Amino acid sequence: MFTIVLAIGGVGAIFYGLLALFRFVLEGELATLLGVQRMKRQIQSLTDHFILVGFGRVGEEIGRDFSARGVDFVIVESNQEAIERAQLQDYLVLIGDATSDAILKEAGIERARCILAAADSDAGNTFIVLTAKALNPNIFVVSRAANPESQPRMLRAGADRVFSPYIAAGRHMALSALQPILVGLVDTSFTAKDADAVLAEIEISREGALAGRSIAEVLRTSPTTIVLAIQKPNGELAVGPASETQLAGGDTLILMGREEELESIRPVKNTKSTAS
Repeated sequence: MFTIVLAIGGVGAIFYGLLALFRFVLEGELATLLGVQRMKRQIQSLTDHFILVGFGRVGEEIGRDFSARGVDFVIVESNQEAIERAQLQDYLVLIGDATSDAILKEAGIERARCILAAADSDAGNTFIVLTAKALNPNIFVVSRAANPESQPRMLRAGADRVFSPYIAAGRHMALSALQPILVGLVDTSFTAKDADAVLAEIEISREGALAGRSIAEVLRTSPTTIVLAIQKPNGELAVGPASETQLAGGDTLILMGREEELESIRPVKNTKSTAS
């Protein structure tokens, strides 16, 4: 009788242990599922955001800068180690292959402002550029090229900007040696939150209040802001434009000034800024 009780108790303990284990696994899977669904809802709510493909060394730096600037972005990644690093930093992460139409649509490619192809593979980045432009011809595409020979192919594929980390780092180091004050000014303008002057781009919409006005009129209440250049819709760049220059719809102003002055100039809509 005693042996039977012990046997029943042992079976009960095993059953209880298995039940607890099953409950633990089920709750963990449920929590993961709910977390994924919550993240997908957040991604679906994004508009005019950035899509960052690849969370390697370059992608992590981009994510850190975007986060510091309060920019809305979603990471697309398939590498488990990179996914875990991004999740630890509470970034929005979509798990999947960015060369897939379905994944890019899930990331909001049709609503996004820009996609950055920062994967380690030049071939992969080129295909991402092609896919992104096919889904949204108007999206701004920035692509990373590890090899300089890949840049022409990426531009032909539709990339608006191609960035080679090694070439850019070399040029930056050379300029730092030749013109250290200028490089320090630009770096501070892009990275410092409390900088006296920051750099910004402001797009002039055809329906906005800035179209048809001169630079002098636009800057009338912004005495410390200067217009460094105007880029025309065809890509032509006018450096150091005169104060009487008339602004037209589609122009993009490149300015340097205090954050509060830039905010007073910037229209409510049709604006893109690189200000810190």
